[in-house]
Amino acid sequence: MGSDRRKNDRMANLELLRCIAMMMVVALHYLGKGGLLGDMTAGSLTVTQTAAWVVEAFCLVAVNVYMMISGYFLCTSSFKISRLVKLWLQVWVYSAGIGLLAAYTGIIPAEEVTTHYLLSLVFPISMGHYWFMTAYVFLYLFLPFIGMAVRRMTKGQMQLALSGLLLVFCVLKSVLPFRLEMDGQGYDCIWYLCVFLTAAYIRRFGVPFLKKRWHCVCLYVAACLGIFAETMCLHQIYLKTGSLELIMKIATEYNHVFPFLAALGLFMTFLMTNVSGKVSIVVNRIAPYTLGVYLLHENIGVRYVWQNWLGADRISGVPGLLLGILTAMVIVFTAGILIDFIRASIMKGLHTVLLKLAPYRKLTGRIEAADVICKGE
Repeated sequence: MGSDRRKNDRMANLELLRCIAMMMVVALHYLGKGGLLGDMTAGSLTVTQTAAWVVEAFCLVAVNVYMMISGYFLCTSSFKISRLVKLWLQVWVYSAGIGLLAAYTGIIPAEEVTTHYLLSLVFPISMGHYWFMTAYVFLYLFLPFIGMAVRRMTKGQMQLALSGLLLVFCVLKSVLPFRLEMDGQGYDCIWYLCVFLTAAYIRRFGVPFLKKRWHCVCLYVAACLGIFAETMCLHQIYLKTGSLELIMKIATEYNHVFPFLAALGLFMTFLMTNVSGKVSIVVNRIAPYTLGVYLLHENIGVRYVWQNWLGADRISGVPGLLLGILTAMVIVFTAGILIDFIRASIMKGLHTVLLKLAPYRKLTGRIEAADVICKGE
């Protein structure tokens, strides 16, 4: 979910999509963890809960879209130790900072501040504090190998490799009426690799069917409606027969074919959209801080409480639902951008001060030397 390209390589259209995708992520967490989707095993859904599922279906593309943006830029980038270190430090600052603050202020009850909780704060990547960042970092570690392979593969080779991966990790789970034991539901590095290669293929060879923007828009809308329709159908089957409970929400998982195709349609729509002028300037200024939005509101210390702070437990009616979602998106996104801007400024100033110390200069020198070696991969 981070900024994956040099500053002079920024594409305002994809940066705008990055911002929109992060707002969608906020909406998903507001709906799901705010209890607004309802218990689908308890009976029929209300009109408000059904409307929440419609919004859910149209926002589910967010994670796959964010992955595609990262893959689109990373596939032509060199592996950098410095980037990995900066990314880890950013994650750690949020993990430990927000998590400890939540414990200190009582947001997290004292009895829940366990050894596991503290370890999750100190080792956020290895402990899976933020699942997306765990998958991202692990994939980034393989970038020297993956990037080299992607740049050397022919169109036919990439088609075969990508088709095989999507068949095994996307298509099969989407059509079979049972759970596959090895299905990670899109929360793992393997699915990130599938999306990464999809974005890399698009950058190198394009997709003929998606050369027209209206095709892309139609694909996005149709796939989102597919998510909603399949989920509601399985819900009705469960209510009438009591079966298929394990796969009732399978269409809402990131590695299902509908969320994948919806993300592809939305990504291609923005890829062909021109964003310029003052809008592009603002977007390019904001986009590098979007990761902070995720790291802030998904911290283990606050991930299940901020929804009620913003009124999720007081939602009534469809207009109230839509207003609540919009309010949450604006407030959380704005707060995340501002806080990450402050964090980045502090860390930049700290870096300047520490450069006066010989051990720190020696360490940064070694990291820079490692980057030079990696660049010649």
